[in-house]
Formats: sequence, C-alpha cells, structure tokens
Amino acid sequence: MPWVYLVVAGLLEIGWASAMKQSAGFTKLVPTVLTIVLMLGSFGLLAAAMRTLPLGTAYAVWTGIGALGAFLVGLVWFGDSAHPMRLLAAALILSGIVLMKAAPSS
Repeated sequence: MPWVYLVVAGLLEIGWASAMKQSAGFTKLVPTVLTIVLMLGSFGLLAAAMRTLPLGTAYAVWTGIGALGAFLVGLVWFGDSAHPMRLLAAALILSGIVLMKAAPSS
C-alpha cells in the first residue's frame, strides 16, 4: 500500500505544479486554492508512504514522478520545448524512478 500512496502523491504533485502554473503567481483564486489542496494531499500521502518506505527512495520517486509528469504536462498543454536533450533528461528521470523501485530496500 505505501507504493500506491507514493504514486498517488506523485500524481497530486503533477496536479499542484500545473495548478500553480495556471495561478499566475497566486493571483488567480481557483488555481491557487487547487494548488494548496493538491499540495496538502500530496504531502500527506508522501508522509504516509514514508512510514514504511526508506526516505531516499520515497522522496526520489515522489519528486521524479512530479518532475516527469510536470514535464509532460508542459509539453502537451503549455507548449514547452521538446528538444532532444530535454527528452533525454526526462528519460533519465524515468530510469531513476524505475531503478529506485527495483532496488532492494535493505
């Protein structure tokens, strides 16, 4: 169950980062409130996952899911650059997440 918490926490991180972008520096009410709500949910689930998962693994996977997801949202919805070097960097983040999950925790 901690891995489920961690993945959902990462997905919520993507949500709050995207809402933060749309809040225009916290000047728009609805995206600002959404950012705060999603952030609290993300942190809460991360904390729940950290009860059992090692700190380094949990934090690295959480930030990796958020970074990779925010990168993809930026490409698809915000027109961010899909330069090959940026795509390679995203692939390396994904490989780090997979290796963290696959590595033994002891």
